[in-house]
Amino acid sequence: MSRNEEFERFDREIAEMGVKIKDADSLKVRDDVFDEVTLIALYKLVHRKLISAIGGPISTGKEANVFYGERDGQGIAIKIYRIQTGNFKAMTDYLAGDRRFSSVRGTRKGIIFAWTKKEFSNLARAHEAGVPTPEPLAFDRNILLMEFLGEDEIPYPQLRNAEVGDYGAVYNEILGYVDRLYREARLVHADLSEYNILYHVKPYLIDMGQAVTLDHPQAHTFLVRDIRNLNRYFSRYCDVRDEGEIIATLVGREEV
Repeated sequence: MSRNEEFERFDREIAEMGVKIKDADSLKVRDDVFDEVTLIALYKLVHRKLISAIGGPISTGKEANVFYGERDGQGIAIKIYRIQTGNFKAMTDYLAGDRRFSSVRGTRKGIIFAWTKKEFSNLARAHEAGVPTPEPLAFDRNILLMEFLGEDEIPYPQLRNAEVGDYGAVYNEILGYVDRLYREARLVHADLSEYNILYHVKPYLIDMGQAVTLDHPQAHTFLVRDIRNLNRYFSRYCDVRDEGEIIATLVGREEV
């Protein structure tokens, strides 16, 4: 079956289930995203009545694309990890030290599926700890459904593009998130920067796939990198705390 025939069948079948395609052209051009595995995962999520509308792209990243969607009129984010072009090696390195995924098979699909499950699990732990993140809703294969953070189908801006009134207050608020993530969720974000924080009234942490548990062999190194990234960015706009002091307070020791 050709790709066009596959999409026509997809459109027809999900239309029969009452799912609205809000931006069909933008879906069809993403051949590297909507492969056979992804279409199967979409079918399953639609069958579970977790998606009632699929819209256009919200963001395009190195490993995944995020599309706007709806479930019973409520906005959701549909994150699809690309199986053929995802950074397989980097994902393997993050998974290797995580006891939760020590039995994952080393195939490309196996790694991508485990990574999707890992982000769902990390978001659930962070959300339960009260850290502002997108609430995870469901996952299947390489697709993760999350709460949509935005208004009128437009996502909140990344911190680097947002209008911030008091940078000092936001800086301290994010450090509070890092503390709560560490102490209560027992996680380190591991890729925290102005690109992975959305801002609207308050900051939100996103892109939690690479977040690691505290027993990961690189957890401390990643924590230092997160703090260093925050200080690098916020030092342009406000006074920042000493990196070593932040780490020592958080982990309870004097070494960095």
